[in-house]
Amino acid sequence: MLDAKKIEEFADKFSQSIPPGAKAFQQDIEKSFKEMLQSIVAKMDLVTREEFDVQKKVLSRTREKIEQLEKIVSQLEEKNS
Repeated sequence: MLDAKKIEEFADKFSQSIPPGAKAFQQDIEKSFKEMLQSIVAKMDLVTREEFDVQKKVLSRTREKIEQLEKIVSQLEEKNS
């Protein structure tokens, strides 16, 4: 999921684009935009970069282990042939 800092940055950019006549409503608009953006991001079921990196490492170790086990199985099959 996007972190709160990124959502804050999006909201700030959005609020800066509000026309001067609507500045009186800026806080309400900004709050609504943040809530809407958080809702959309939550529905997207995203993961953080840290979570992704952890899973990438787990996958790499799993692949290494599978390769080791394949070699062992191959050696055992050669012995039994």
